[in-house]
Amino acid sequence: MQGLMQHWPLTVDKILDHARHWHGNREVVTRSVEGPMVTTTYAEIHERARRVSNALKSWGVGTGDRVATIAWNTGRHIEAWYGIMGIGAVCHTLNPRLFPEQLIYIINHAEDKVIFTDLTFVPLLEAILDKCPSVERVVVMTDEASMPQTKLPRAECYEHVLAENSAECDWGGFDENTACGLCYTSGTTGDPKGVLYSHRSNFLHTLITLQNDVMGASSRDTILAIVPMFHANAWGLAFSAPAVGARLIMPGARMDGAAIHELLETEKVTYSAAVPTVWQGLLQHLRQSGGQLTTLKKVLIGGSAVPAAMIRAFHDEFGVEVVQGWGMTETSPVGTISNLTPELAALPYEEQIPWRTKQGRPPIGIHLTLKDDEGKVLPQDGVAFGRLMVRGPTVAGSYFKGVGGQILDDEGYFDTGDVATIDPTGYMAITDRAKDVIKSGGEWISSIDIENIAVGHDKVALAAVIGVAHPKWDERPLLVLKLHEGVSGDKQEFLDFLQGKIAKWWMPDDVVFVDDIPLGATGKIDKKILRERFKDYRLPTA
Repeated sequence: MQGLMQHWPLTVDKILDHARHWHGNREVVTRSVEGPMVTTTYAEIHERARRVSNALKSWGVGTGDRVATIAWNTGRHIEAWYGIMGIGAVCHTLNPRLFPEQLIYIINHAEDKVIFTDLTFVPLLEAILDKCPSVERVVVMTDEASMPQTKLPRAECYEHVLAENSAECDWGGFDENTACGLCYTSGTTGDPKGVLYSHRSNFLHTLITLQNDVMGASSRDTILAIVPMFHANAWGLAFSAPAVGARLIMPGARMDGAAIHELLETEKVTYSAAVPTVWQGLLQHLRQSGGQLTTLKKVLIGGSAVPAAMIRAFHDEFGVEVVQGWGMTETSPVGTISNLTPELAALPYEEQIPWRTKQGRPPIGIHLTLKDDEGKVLPQDGVAFGRLMVRGPTVAGSYFKGVGGQILDDEGYFDTGDVATIDPTGYMAITDRAKDVIKSGGEWISSIDIENIAVGHDKVALAAVIGVAHPKWDERPLLVLKLHEGVSGDKQEFLDFLQGKIAKWWMPDDVVFVDDIPLGATGKIDKKILRERFKDYRLPTA
C-alpha cells in the first residue's frame, strides 16, 4: 500500500518561486564586478531569471543541455543559475582558478553550449574558446555601457539579452531526478571528474542544511556568501538563503580582509561561510586595523581543517562562534558539522576545543563509516584510523559520463579519499587525505594535526607537512612554513613550539621556510606540488 499524498517533484525552481511569493522584498546586495553596490530583491531576481530562461530556449537550449557559468558571487549569477535550472538545463559552474588546460578539458567534456561570464574572465575565455567547439555563444554579465570589445564568438550583453526576452516562462514540469547542476572536482589526481547533481539531491541538501544543527539559516539572518558559487554550489547558500528568505550579501570579486570586513559591518551580517585562508586574511586585517565585528554571530569554516588558534581568535577577540564543516564536491557538499551536543556545550569553552577542531557529526541523510584497506568496518573509538566512507541521497553514485567506472563499494559507500577517526560521541576527525598520509616505520602520522598546531604560532601564515624519504623509516615528516611578512624565525623555535603538543615520534625531522605555499583551485594546500618540489630533499636525519 502506498501513501495518498500529492505528487510535488522536488525541483529547485520551486525554491525561487517560494522566495518570490513569500519573501519577495528581501534584499540581495552585491558588490558588482563593475564596482558599485547593487541592491535587488528575490522578486526581481525571479523575474530576471525567467528572462534568462526564455533567452536560452530561443537559442535551442533544452532539458539536459549544459550551460556554463564562470562568475563571481553576484545577483546576476543567481539569476543565471535559476534561469538555467528552471527549464531543466544543467548549470555547469566553472572554477576560474583552474589552469586553462583544465578548463578546456572540462568545457569540452561537459559539451557546454552557452557560457555566462563576468567581465573579469573575458580575457581567459578569449584565450581558450577556439579549443572548445561545443560553445555556441558567450553571455557577458554586464550592461551595454560596460560591454567590452571582445574577440569572443557570438558575444551577448547580459542586460541586452534580458531586455529582449519576456519574463513569462513556465518552469519545472520535469522529473525531480532530472540533472540540475554539474561541478567538476579540482583534478589533483588526474583529470577533473564531473559530479552531476539532480534537482532532488539539491532540494534535499537544502533541507539538510536548514536544520538548526547544520547551518540553520532563517529569515532573520543576513548571510555573506563568501564561498564561491563555483565551489560545490556555494555550500548550498544560493538555495538555502532564498528558501527561508534570508537577506543575502554577495561579495563579487573582492575577497581581501578589508573588503570582507567592510561588507560584514556595513550590511550588518550575522552569518557567513568560507575557507580558512579567507578568515585568516580577515583576522590579520582586524588585528592591524583594530577593527571589530559588531553583528557577526557565527561563521562556518570548511574546505580544510580549522586550526584551534583560529577558533579561539574568533571567540576570544571578537565574540564569534566558529563551526567547522566537512564535505566535498561529491557530497553536495555538506557531510558533517561540528556543532556541539548539549553535553559538550555545557563544558567550559577551553574543554570544548578538542571537539570544535574535529570535522563533526553527520546530519540526517548522511551516513559515515570507517573501513580498512580490505573493506572491514573499523570501530568508532576515536583511535582507529580508516578510510572515510559515506552514502546518502546527496552523495554521488557515479561520475558524469561514467569516468572512473564503479565508484561505490559493495554496500553502496563512496570512498572519500580521506583518512579519519570517529570517536564514541560520533565526532569525525580527518587525519589526512589518503594520498597525503605519512607512514613512518609502518605507523601513520597525521600531517593535519601537526599543521594545525604549527599555524597557531604567531609568526606562521601557512604551514604544511609532507612525507620525505628516509632510509630507515621509509618516510619522515618535513614541516614547510610560510611566515608572516616582515618576520623571521629559526628551525628550533618551531620545533620547541611543537614540543609536548604531539607525540615525540611525530616530531618533524626538519623545518624549511618558503616564500609561498601553493594553494589548489579550492584554496587548499596543494601537497602534490610540494612533494614534487621537495622530492630530492635530504633530511638531516637520513
